[in-house]
Amino acid sequence: VQLQASGGGLAQPGGSLRLSCQASGSIFSPNVMGWYRQAPGKQREVVVLFSKDGITNYSDSVKGRFTSSRDNAKNTVYLQMNSLKPEDTAVYFCYYSDRRGGYWGQGTLVTVSS
Repeated sequence: VQLQASGGGLAQPGGSLRLSCQASGSIFSPNVMGWYRQAPGKQREVVVLFSKDGITNYSDSVKGRFTSSRDNAKNTVYLQMNSLKPEDTAVYFCYYSDRRGGYWGQGTLVTVSS
């Protein structure tokens, strides 16, 4: 499984960014896709995980600000990040898992700074 992420970059506090991630290769069903993030000096944490049927896990720290969607036909997940805060600065990793195990994308840097 290959995970190709796009988006990210620099945003000002209160701004918005959008991430997308497409899985390709040998895709099994059912599967879970979503996003984790890792801030400098901190452990990797889940942002949102999507099962094929809906959201299974959403971080409390992003509820009400981030929204996610999944296009099963394209094996793609999207993360719309609004009202960004400096503490959202992190490397965001796309994640996919099925009965074989989990796979990680390379990560995309999101920096929130004025």
